[in-house]
Amino acid sequence: MRILVISDIHANYSALEAVMASVVTVDAVWCLGDLVGYGPFPNECIERIASLPNLTCLLGNHDAAVVDSRDIDRFNDEASHVIYWTKREITRENQDYLSKLPEIVTTDWVTLAHGSPRSPTWEYLIDQMTAMVNFAFFETQLALVGHSHLPLAFTVTPSGDSVTRAILQPGVVQKIETRCIFNPGSVGQPRDHDPRASYGILDPEEQTWEIHRVAYDIKATQKAIEKAGLPEKLCKRLAEGW
Repeated sequence: MRILVISDIHANYSALEAVMASVVTVDAVWCLGDLVGYGPFPNECIERIASLPNLTCLLGNHDAAVVDSRDIDRFNDEASHVIYWTKREITRENQDYLSKLPEIVTTDWVTLAHGSPRSPTWEYLIDQMTAMVNFAFFETQLALVGHSHLPLAFTVTPSGDSVTRAILQPGVVQKIETRCIFNPGSVGQPRDHDPRASYGILDPEEQTWEIHRVAYDIKATQKAIEKAGLPEKLCKRLAEGW
């Protein structure tokens, strides 16, 4: 069984389509939230995600802000500008779709959240200390999160008293032998200085995790950002991957 795990699409339709075209065969898709925000194609991205078979999709903090203006004061100027723009552009049907997304999903083996198991919408899992605390907030062997836009792996050491942190490179198969927290990175706005769209493939039967990267038409997204009158900074960061 192969599961496509994606997160932080951020209304970047070109990046999303590149990811979907690069995936050969998967049995399910898990989307960890932030379908909208930053990018110029909120409706197209929501509708593309909603059309996928065997989909599990979560609510991200940008999605929540578009739905009910939740925590908009916590966003920086560029992000809040795009949230208000998205609220004007998004269709009623797509807003309703976002409003029904859960903040956390748990199976017998994996916990899914946008931010963290402790704070599903907002907490960033970037450092080892925060990750160590979060292992106490879920009971499954594995947790998958987004939000940081970084393809990170936090793994409990065999002794169980510390956590290792790694930024995973594409093509390296990670064997799941202990408790782990994985982040697939961002489809629409990577922040590890690699501008290519990032996603993960999870195989629960083989107990493996692998990061993949795919190039997309960044200039097309930049032109659409400019046409929509969105902040120029958003164009620059796409090209530089930050």
